[in-house]
Amino acid sequence: MKTKLGLLYGGKSAEHQVSLQTALAVIRALDLEKFDIHPIYINTEGNWIKGPQLSEPVENVKALEFSEGNQLSPLSLAPALFQAEKQETLDVIFPLLHGPNGEDGTVQGLLELLNLPYVGNGVLASAAGMDKVMMKNVFAQAGLAQVNYVAFIKSEWERAKAEAYSKVEAELGYPCFVKPANLGSSVGISKCTNRAELEAAFAEAFQFDRKVIIEEGVVAREIEVAVLGNDEPECSVAGEIVPKKDFYDYKAKYESGDTALIIPADITNEEYAQLKDMAIKAFKSLDCSGLVRADFFLTKDGKALINEVNTMPGFTPFSMFPLLWKHTGVEYPQLIERLVSLAKERHAEKQQIKFTF
Repeated sequence: MKTKLGLLYGGKSAEHQVSLQTALAVIRALDLEKFDIHPIYINTEGNWIKGPQLSEPVENVKALEFSEGNQLSPLSLAPALFQAEKQETLDVIFPLLHGPNGEDGTVQGLLELLNLPYVGNGVLASAAGMDKVMMKNVFAQAGLAQVNYVAFIKSEWERAKAEAYSKVEAELGYPCFVKPANLGSSVGISKCTNRAELEAAFAEAFQFDRKVIIEEGVVAREIEVAVLGNDEPECSVAGEIVPKKDFYDYKAKYESGDTALIIPADITNEEYAQLKDMAIKAFKSLDCSGLVRADFFLTKDGKALINEVNTMPGFTPFSMFPLLWKHTGVEYPQLIERLVSLAKERHAEKQQIKFTF
């Protein structure tokens, strides 16, 4: 029997276009003999628009941007998620959303309230994984090595800009990286080597979030490991990002392909064991489920520093997560099927929890 799979994509986020590319790639990879695909598009205004069941792969992202004519009202939203065209219950929801209002636990909370199985991380892991400050605080508590960092909220910065810049210079120095705390895909990130660049970077990052994080720059290789599973997570081979620019920015990730992805990374068995151990520790410290991509810095002396985890890594042709699993022996269609299976497994486990009133 086919799995009725609801794809949730788009979103009111700076990563809207990334989500569309992810949805396109997933749809092209799904086996229509195994899945009935039910697309649900969230436009940039945050409106939910349900499209018709897909009987064949779509050609481009334009075909996934449905018109307002099928817009769902708040009262019809829950039934739309529950029901396919023949008034049948959807088996699993696959949130292909990146950034705030999708990857940050908000949609996951909605799906939890509706008691629907969904692919990927739950509310806590999604929220903590999106907020880089909270994520790093959890990692610090778990004893995971990472670069030094400081954080500011917008009102704090506006009241005392000079003091904020001085704190960064005193505690981190240059170079450093300024990032919106709640965003991904390298949107709004700046590398700073002096005070003028730091001032501009703060202003840029605060356009995307009310909180920013500033991280110490390190001379290191950028290594990534993909994690798959629930309570017994598995790791892929490691891959290395070698940007041709100063750092791995949005354009290099999704547009120009102006970067080299080396899979598997040229590292020692001891270095891989260290990365694998830290990736699983990070996964468990956030109580993750389904999938995570763990990003590391690897110094010249072989010390690993965790940079961050991505709880909904992209599935575009340039994305590391599916490439890492491909080189580990799991092809893209099988990877999606595994994620759907893990979603069902986690949902079934939750149904065993008994509540007394």
